[in-house]
Amino acid sequence: MLFFSTLMSGTLISVSSGSWFGAWMGLEMNLLSFTPIMSNKTNQRSTEAALKYFLIQVLGSIILLLGATILSLSNFNFFFYSNHLPYIVITSALLLKMGAAPLHFWFPVVMEGLPWVTNIILMTWQKIAPLVLISYYLNLFPLLLFTFVAFSALLGSIGGLNQTSLRKIMAYSSISHMSWMLASMSISENLWFSYYLMYSMLSMTVAIVLLNMNIFHINQIHNAWKTWPMNKMMLSLNLLSLGGLPPFLGFLPKFMVLQNMMYEVSVLVPIILMFSALITLSFYLRIIFSALMIFFSVQKYTMPKYQKKTMNKMSTSIISTITIFSLPIIPLIFWMT
Repeated sequence: MLFFSTLMSGTLISVSSGSWFGAWMGLEMNLLSFTPIMSNKTNQRSTEAALKYFLIQVLGSIILLLGATILSLSNFNFFFYSNHLPYIVITSALLLKMGAAPLHFWFPVVMEGLPWVTNIILMTWQKIAPLVLISYYLNLFPLLLFTFVAFSALLGSIGGLNQTSLRKIMAYSSISHMSWMLASMSISENLWFSYYLMYSMLSMTVAIVLLNMNIFHINQIHNAWKTWPMNKMMLSLNLLSLGGLPPFLGFLPKFMVLQNMMYEVSVLVPIILMFSALITLSFYLRIIFSALMIFFSVQKYTMPKYQKKTMNKMSTSIISTITIFSLPIIPLIFWMT
């Protein structure tokens, strides 16, 4: 509880800070709180992932301090006369910290060594502070913004095509969704925050379903049809929603981003986002198709004890129902208000 409280406090300090050095202090509090949460004495891979995460975040903090120093010197006109250089350095540091392309090399490796509970925090809460800090100034540099959007969309979608580990697939999916959040920053602050909330809810639901089934690879889903039929169906529907298929809730934020971008920016960026979404949906469909169309025999000793999992199944079903079938309700709520 101590580490979780300081984890949340560090994020709130970064978001509410009035200077880059205050934001750096909040990010350091967040880092030093999350590293012990990642470490696990009984799992060597979690300790290795925690060490990798710590080293990468320290590198990002050093680059962030360098950019803040250059910015302070450029404001006083001592040595630097261009205001673009410090913001490029600061943006690179924040992209490295949240695992967006082209500085995403550490993100799938770290997620591969962590359990699902820690991965939920890494995919959702740990992205709040860098995203908010980037949203403060990235509208000033639209070319830089759309460059990062294109990199994240292409690398996040193509990188997940040849993966068999579900944790790596969720990592590349997170990188792909980062492109949509960065693109929505060019439109409005409310839009990217709404996209972030829906993405966090869907990713958390998928991770909870996989946690209940104790599944980490695609071939384990095949054997889970007779043991976890309801969870497997919920996983399939949530993956379709996360990919942005129209009847589900995940389609709504992507439609809002594309609709606004077609009027405000060039057509090239929405085209890249649409093609990347199709590629992302294709490897979701690969998981779902192989899971639902191929049946395997299940031994008796692998059957679960349902009486111990009743509460987990009920909570998973409730969360999945909210995240999948809320699309017809949301326009009605806006119309009534």
